[in-house]
Amino acid sequence: MNIHEYQGKAVLKQYGVVVPEGKVAFTVDEAVKAAEELGSGVVVVKAQIHAGGRGKAGGVKVAKNLDEVRAYASEILGKTLVTHQTGPEGKEVKRLLIEQGCDIKKEYYIGVVLDRATGRVTIMASEEGGTEIEEVAEATPEKIFKEVVDPAIGLQAYQARKLAYAINIPNELINKAAKFILSLYAAFVEKDCSVAEINPLVVTGDGQVMALDAKLNFDSNALYRHKDIQELRDLDEEDPKEIEASKFDLSYIALDGNIGCMVNGAGLAMATMDIIKYYGGEPANFLDVGGGATTEKVTEAFKIILSDEKVKGIFVNIFGGIMRCDVIANGVVEAAKQVGLDRPLVVRLEGTNVELGKQILNESGLNIVAADSMADGAQKIVQLVK
Repeated sequence: MNIHEYQGKAVLKQYGVVVPEGKVAFTVDEAVKAAEELGSGVVVVKAQIHAGGRGKAGGVKVAKNLDEVRAYASEILGKTLVTHQTGPEGKEVKRLLIEQGCDIKKEYYIGVVLDRATGRVTIMASEEGGTEIEEVAEATPEKIFKEVVDPAIGLQAYQARKLAYAINIPNELINKAAKFILSLYAAFVEKDCSVAEINPLVVTGDGQVMALDAKLNFDSNALYRHKDIQELRDLDEEDPKEIEASKFDLSYIALDGNIGCMVNGAGLAMATMDIIKYYGGEPANFLDVGGGATTEKVTEAFKIILSDEKVKGIFVNIFGGIMRCDVIANGVVEAAKQVGLDRPLVVRLEGTNVELGKQILNESGLNIVAADSMADGAQKIVQLVK
């Protein structure tokens, strides 16, 4: 789960991470009032969307007076920002962060991630702050320093200081930078983050080590432990189909293709998307109905697929182990009746109660194309869609 920058900064502030003073605003008048209350000679007007690259897209402006705050807030609110992370459709700005300006001396990068190669939390740091870390990794990988954390003892103070020295933090601020890194790590672990990224981390003229931006992403499987984080969810920033899927505990991710997929098991779902691509098709979604889905759950999954206007055909690929083929068949038939199936449907069933499942589909009166194997099904739905 993603949250906004201002929310991330509020979370980090609880752990002693220094952040600029700021206020959220949903209207132009609120933005001006926030700037007045901050009482800063310079304020920054920042678009709040779940995507990076806002500055390059015109979503971050420096205002030197209240008239400029009003002008920039009017310009950004309601604007659709298109960045490298939003895709060509962009995201509409519905809230702003009005923040005190600061005297920036130097920008750095700090990120906390889970390194799947080592299976451990890793701290990454670079003195190339304000730049996309992917660009730094490609152009100057020697400027990225890493410290792997032993999970038994956690991040050690010497590791934090080692990183601070490596990225050339001024000597007199090494201890402040080390404390910053330790606090960021504590927030990452205690709040079950999957990513905690500060870009840029800045050193200021008055000797502060401060998070000028904050990107926190949380492990959705751990949200039950963090009711405070759950409350920060902004549904306006999420795909409506993915929101609907989450209500029924379905694993659904929207993609750009036109072949809807309904599969049981994450591995089989990924293999299904791969084989659709192999035969020249484009999957419209990842959808795993899980091992213990009910007819109602399958019905909702099918309805979510059909709600996507890009979907020109559907491939149902079920290998029934825990999941029974008759449950899938009943869900498909029920959903098709409720929403009116008007697109090609290819179904491959194998496993528990497969004959009963096929019987239910055959007697449904629906226009269903049966497939003998995953490859056969993929070829058939690609041909039907084309």
